[in-house]
Amino acid sequence: MNPIPLENGKYYHIYNRGNNGIDLFYEIENYKHFLRLYEKYIDPVAETYAWCLMKNHFHILVYIKETEEIDSTKLEYSSTDKPKIVSASKQFSNLFNAYTLAMNKRYKRTGSLFEKNFRRKVVNSDTYFQKLVFYIHNNPVHHKFTEHIIEYPWTSYGTVISNKKTKLQREKVIEYFHDLKNFKNYHSSNPNLDEIEALIME
Repeated sequence: MNPIPLENGKYYHIYNRGNNGIDLFYEIENYKHFLRLYEKYIDPVAETYAWCLMKNHFHILVYIKETEEIDSTKLEYSSTDKPKIVSASKQFSNLFNAYTLAMNKRYKRTGSLFEKNFRRKVVNSDTYFQKLVFYIHNNPVHHKFTEHIIEYPWTSYGTVISNKKTKLQREKVIEYFHDLKNFKNYHSSNPNLDEIEALIME
C-alpha cells in the first residue's frame, strides 16, 4: 500500500532506517554528505525544526511549505524535466535515492539502502511538538550512543542553543518552549523516553 503523500501546510515527523536495519552512515563524511543533500532537496520545500542522524536510522521534524511559499527557482529534482507539481514526498524520495547512489558508488555496494517507504506522522499539537523535539534530540542518549545530549554531533540540539547562522527554525523551536532557558531545562529533564516513543512511533 502506498503511503499518503505529504501535504502542504502540515508538520510531520519523518523517520526511516536502513533496509533490514543496516547502517546508513559508515563514517563522518557520510553524515555531512546526507546533510548537504538534505539542504539541496528539502530546504526549498520544507522548514526544519529538529533532526537527528543515527548510525542506522534518522528522525526529522519538518513543516511542509504551502505551494506559494516554495521558491521553484531553488528546487532541485532528479529528472531533467521540471515537475508540473512540486511534491514534498518526491523531494524526500530524491534525497534518499541520491544518498543511496552516492553510498553505493563510494563503497561498491548495490541495492536499496533505506527501507522502501519512509515513515511520516502528522504533528498536530504543541505538546506533541515539544515531546517530539525532545525525543529527537535525546535519541543518541536513548540508544546509549552518549551519556549527555550535547556530546552527540549529529542532531540539531547544538544548533538551537548556539548563535551560529543556520537554516534551522531556531527561534520558532525556542518559542514552543517559551525561551531558551526552558528549552534547556526541558531537555535536561528525564521523562520516560519509552512512553514518548510509544506515542510518537505508534
